[in-house]
This record gives sequence, C-alpha cells and structure tokens, in this order.
Amino acid sequence: MKNNSLIMKNFLSICLAVAFLALSGCRDKNATSLTHWVDPYIGTGGHGHTFLGVAAPFGALQLGPTNINKGWDWCSGYHYSDSVLIGFSHLHLNGTGCCDSGDLLFMPYTGEMKKIAGTQENPTSGYGSHYSHDREKARVGYYSVMLDDSDVLVELTATERVGYHRYTFPKEPGGKQLMIDLKNGYGDDRTLESFIEQTDEYTVSGYRFSTGWSKGVQQIYFTAKFSLPVSVILLNDTAEVSGKSLKAQGVKANVRFADDVEDVQVKVGISTVSIENAAQNIVSEIPEWNFEQVVAQTTDAWEKELSKVVVETNDTVAKRIFYTGMYHAFLQPVLFNDVNNDYRGADRQVYSNAPFKNYTVFSLWDTYRAAHPLYTILQPERVSDFVKSMLAIFDQKGCLPVWHLYGSDTYEMIGIQSVPVIADAILKGYNTFNYEQAYNAMKQSMLSDYKGLNFVRENEYIPADKEGESVAKGLEYALADWSVAQVAKKLGKEDDYRLFMERAGYYRHYWDPSVRFFRGKNADGSWREGFNPFRSEHRADDYCEGNAWQYAWLVPHDVEGLIKLMGGEEAFVQKLDSLFVLNESMGEKASGDISGLIGQYAHGNEPGHHITYLYTLAGQQWKTAEKVRYILKNMYSDQPDGLQGNEDCGQMSSWYIFSALGFYPVVPAGGDYILGSPLFDKAEISLPEGKSFKIIALNNVPANKYIQSVKLNGKPYEKAWISHEDIMQGGVLELTMGNVPEKSFGVKKQELLYTKSEIQ
Repeated sequence: MKNNSLIMKNFLSICLAVAFLALSGCRDKNATSLTHWVDPYIGTGGHGHTFLGVAAPFGALQLGPTNINKGWDWCSGYHYSDSVLIGFSHLHLNGTGCCDSGDLLFMPYTGEMKKIAGTQENPTSGYGSHYSHDREKARVGYYSVMLDDSDVLVELTATERVGYHRYTFPKEPGGKQLMIDLKNGYGDDRTLESFIEQTDEYTVSGYRFSTGWSKGVQQIYFTAKFSLPVSVILLNDTAEVSGKSLKAQGVKANVRFADDVEDVQVKVGISTVSIENAAQNIVSEIPEWNFEQVVAQTTDAWEKELSKVVVETNDTVAKRIFYTGMYHAFLQPVLFNDVNNDYRGADRQVYSNAPFKNYTVFSLWDTYRAAHPLYTILQPERVSDFVKSMLAIFDQKGCLPVWHLYGSDTYEMIGIQSVPVIADAILKGYNTFNYEQAYNAMKQSMLSDYKGLNFVRENEYIPADKEGESVAKGLEYALADWSVAQVAKKLGKEDDYRLFMERAGYYRHYWDPSVRFFRGKNADGSWREGFNPFRSEHRADDYCEGNAWQYAWLVPHDVEGLIKLMGGEEAFVQKLDSLFVLNESMGEKASGDISGLIGQYAHGNEPGHHITYLYTLAGQQWKTAEKVRYILKNMYSDQPDGLQGNEDCGQMSSWYIFSALGFYPVVPAGGDYILGSPLFDKAEISLPEGKSFKIIALNNVPANKYIQSVKLNGKPYEKAWISHEDIMQGGVLELTMGNVPEKSFGVKKQELLYTKSEIQ
C-alpha cells in the first residue's frame, strides 16, 4: 500500500507539472525542432537592440514587453538589463539605432485604478511593475512574464496581424484591470491624435495617429475582443471622461474585469486602414478562443521558415546563433496590409484589394548588403512583393524608399539603397514585376537632387564644403549607379548603360593619392584640410559612421579599379592587413555604432561587412578564411550581449548566416558570392521546385579553417566564388578543409571575380 501510495503521489506530481507547463505555455512538442535552437534573448543586451516578444514571420505585428525608455540601448522597447515593465506594445522595431513605435500599450494590473505608468524608481506609483528573468519565458511564438507587483501572469502569442494576450489574475478578489494606453509611444514617437470607443460589452476599438523618427503621420487602427464582458473608464491623459467614446491627443481606456475573474483573454487586431479591417483581421486569423492552438500555429510557421536551411554540426553555440540569426532576419520587412489586401500608401491614401502584399520597415542602408541578397535565396516567394512595395512608394511619393517606416520615410542614413535591392532582383531573374517600371524608378531616383545627387550630376563628385558626409554618399551612389547600369545593360539601354557606368567610376574623384585614402574634396577642387584617417566625428565629417580607414574599401562594384588606385595587389593586401592591426583612437566624437573593432575594422557597423572577403579578390582567399572564421567565433555569441552592434533589421545576422554557410555577396547586386570558411559540417538549403543546394565541409574540425580544394556537383572547381544561378539550380558544393593555407586556391586570374569589371 505504501508503494502504491507513493506511485500515486508521483503520478499526481507529474500530472500537476504537465498541467503547469500547459498553463504557462511552455509547450515544446519536439525539442529537436529548429525553433528549439532560437534564443530570442540574443541581442537584447549590449548594443544589439533586438526585439523580444512574439511575431509571425514578416508579420505586421510585433507584440512584446516595453520598458521605460532609458536611452539608446532601449531602441527596441526592451533591454535585458532592465527590471521594470510598463506594458506590452503591439509594434516594435528589431535592432534599429533609433527609437520609434511602441503603439497600443496594454498593461494588466490589480488594486485601485492607476492613471499613469509610474517611474523607474517607483513603478507601483502607476500601473508599471517590476519583473525578473527568473519568471520570464521567451521562445518562438510564445512569451510570458509574471508581474511581480501584481502577481498577474501575462502570456502572449501572435499571428501576422493579431496579438493574442492571456492574463491570469490572482484568485483573491479586487481591482482586476487593464490599461489601454494610446498616449505613450516609444522613444521619439509621440501621439498626434487618438480615439477609443467601447462598441459592446466585449469590444474596445480605436486608432492612434503619431509621428516621431519618421516625420510623416503613422496611422494604426485596432479592435480588441475580450473573452468576457468588460466595463471601461475613458481617460483624457489622466482626466476621467464620461461616455463610451473619446477623441483626444492622449487617450487611455481603463478596462475593468469582475472581481472573481482569474483568466482573461483578449485578441487585438491591427490595421493601417480602418477599425473595421482590424476586426476582420481577427475573424480571419484567430476565429476561436484557443491560445495554445495559436502558439502552435505560429511556432509551426517559424519552423517552416527555419527549415529552409538545415545544418549539421556539433557546435551547439554556433547552431543557436545561426537559427536565432534566421529568426531575426525574418522578422522584417513587415506586412503592411490587411487580410483583404487593403493598405495605406506612402501618400496616406487607401489602396483597396492590392494585387500584391505590401511591406514596410526597410532599413535599406543596412539590409541591402546581405539581408536582401539572403532573401533572394531563402525567401524567393517574397522578393517580388518587396520590390512591388518599393515601386508603389515611388509611384506615390516620386522617389524610391530610403528607410521606410510604417508608411512614411525617415530618410535616415545615406544613399538610395532600394536601388541595388531592385537591381539585384532583376539581375537574378525575378520577373513577376514590370522591369520597365522598376528601371524608370531606379533611374529617376538616381537622377534626382536627393542628398547631393545634384552635385554628382553637375560636378561628378559631391563637394565637402557643400554637403555633409560627402565621401560616404559619393561611394554609396557610385555603387547604386553601377547597379542601374547593369539593369540598363540587361534591358538593352546602351546609352543609359554608358551613362551610369561612367557615374559608377566617379568614386575616383574622392581618392587622394598623396594620402592613399578617399577624402573630402571642396567645390574648388582642393582637399578638405585637417585630414586624419583615424578620426571620426559623427554627422560632422565626410564619412557616415566611420573614418577614412573604414571607407577605403567601399567600392565592391569595382575592386579591380580600387586595387589599381592602391598601387596593385601587393599594396592593396598590405593596406588591408594594416586595417586589422592599427589600434589608433577614432576620437571622442565618433559614433557609438562604430563597434566590434579589430584594429580599424568595425564589424558592429555595416559599411565594412564585405571587407574580409576582399582578400579573395586580390588572390589571397586564405586570408579571407582566417578573418571570417575569427569574426564568426569572436564577434557573435549566444548571450544577450551576443552582437557587437545593432542588429539593424537582420543585417548583422545575415552576415553570420551567409558566412557560416561559406560564402558572401561582396557585390550586393548581381548574384556572385565569394567563398569564405564554412562553419558547419553540412548545410542543406531548400529551394523552389523541390530542389536543394548542399554545402559539405570535409575534415571540418575547428582548426581546419582553410579551403584546400572544391568540387561542384562532383567536378573540380577552381573558382573562389559561386554564382546565384549555380546555387538556385541545386547541387552539391564540397569543400575540403585543412589547417594550413592552400595559397594556390583561387589565384588563377581568369577565375577571379574582379576581372569582370567594365568600369573604364
């Protein structure tokens, strides 16, 4: 009997444990699933600025916890070092260097009604609460946290356009409430106009119009459906207002639940078009009240996306970084339409039943380098809609997007880097959009007067005494011009091809042979005085978040020409070697974005992401392998501070994904990838039409970072690069690795990529 009693006791304990796991949402039906390898906390510490919460792949909605903003490292709304939450917002940014969004803040609490969020020092003076990571869980498709000051368990999941909340209140009666705050956004975001109404005993709806980082008006409508009846007190900031609806600048709704309620669920649909569309999004995406089912559906959606690359390795840390990187890369661009394909355009007009899926959040100065080329391999079904979204913006505003955020442009950073993104799609054969329309948009944008382009057109260079960050802008524009030229060539526009190829060579105007750097040149042709290749003054010199050393290499479209400027391959390699060992200070005014330093190389910022691969184009692929492997191992980790710089909407992770697979797009348009040093024993990429591309690294132990020989589809392969076409056809790339450089690999001149240059 004693044994039977013990067995029964153990059985009941197991049942209780299982029940608790179900309640807390800690479902992991398959610990070997790829979602199991995603750690959403990576990048939430340090300067990573990554989003923590729940979202569907490329979903319109990013639902997650929001801290009180304490500065730059809180750009995503959350930082791992914090311990106070003021609510759960439905829009967040991932890894950006500026703050915005934080729209539609929901916060459950207990006790007397509170009308403010509280302060960091005293959150209980409002509806804010302390929390700890010990009682917080985050995984793909699910987030939960226990609010320490109210003992409310908050659980979140989401579909593409609907956030799903589940709150478990204490059993004790008294003051069970939810604040819906439309006044407070995040960082630079501020409300212009807001509206709330209680439409029935289960429904609260409204909208929030705001501005901030993007100076245009951002419009978001919502409908919140509750699982039980609610009563609502409306607030104009902190003043109570009678009635069922209220329009003002800073509206809040304090939602009250019955005293005996323990479980509350709410589904929040969002739309950029209307309250009615937000409600329809709920009906279409989450018709039932089944929280676990939505968690499972969203987790399965992520599993499908992550399964596009399956890696084999004993390096569990690298595997965790890799799949978390894919997760971060696939959080954006974000959907910007409703289930009926309505969307609000860049001109603020509503476009009904659009023939494409509209997207926004294009951090293009960052993502054109690797994230968008990665999408052409792993997200081919979305590439055309990304392009169509950019072309729609051109039609509505007259210029292609620069840094497009929720329907309007921030115009942050430099260049018009939607141009190489569109060119890349055309050159890789994506043909479900109009090439002539796309070409016209690229051409007209590059012939505009945007940020110094008038000087390019008139003087062939941007004078340093007329335009800030002149060198960085000039180099970025030269690359974009080259991209336009390649499309012009493909479309048979010979005159345009010659024009834009000439402009692609204008980067030479910034080269000063006396100092062997690109530097600012004044309108009269003289060089700007006070040149120091190490110094950097944020937004006050000729570079953009960098110095002359870091910008000496931003000519990926004409590496052959750059090698000639530097005096040939030997001088080029010597200077490249110096980049990685010189430790001179950049000065106190340098941007905090210049991080992840190896000498003067800054991996934490995007302009240098191609640099390690330039050794290959000078015939020394083995040095590329050394530097790439070092960065993979030392500049990324699986900890909250595991990124050396801002994630920047997936770019930092996209570098890792490409490089861990063994290749990288030095030229971000056109489809050639330089070989580096594969990290995994085997990786298989799933492609359209049931095809796959496998990368196999033989003898792949940590010390064996050097490529000894290569085979493609069983045949010897001497090139140090591979084409997009070769990858997308499917096949097997087999690399034999060793611990000693094979210096003869990739040195044949006819096999080197840069010999394809046509710039005169």
